[in-house]
Amino acid sequence: MLVQLTYASKTSGMLGPFDIKDILNSSARNNQRIGVTGALCLSNGIFLQQLEGDREAVNTVYHRILKDPRHKDPAILDFSEIVVRQFGTWSMGLIAAVQENRQMFLKHSTTSDFNPYNMSPSTLRAFFAEMVNNVRWLS
Repeated sequence: MLVQLTYASKTSGMLGPFDIKDILNSSARNNQRIGVTGALCLSNGIFLQQLEGDREAVNTVYHRILKDPRHKDPAILDFSEIVVRQFGTWSMGLIAAVQENRQMFLKHSTTSDFNPYNMSPSTLRAFFAEMVNNVRWLS
């Protein structure tokens, strides 16, 4: 069964470009090995990630994230069965909170600062669906 898990967590400290690149590279490498795809968003010190794949594999990735000291206050925001993958060819993509993406971040946010903890599951799904085709991705 294919599932999609969306979670948010706060960064436990200041992360520099090297830290972000390390997270992206290790996620891509580890996820590819077990067939998990997805996207990672970082804005205002908050990680928002959507993972998709086999239920057991997605749970394995999420439990690894829970043990990562760079994350604090993790919360599952959405979990559902899916028919097809949204990020089928990406072991991990990064949505950056760069100026070109700002309007889309705010379009789905309930406040002027992007805060996924306040977003409903349907809003989160719409956010990622729009992001897939319409934002500047970093890799």
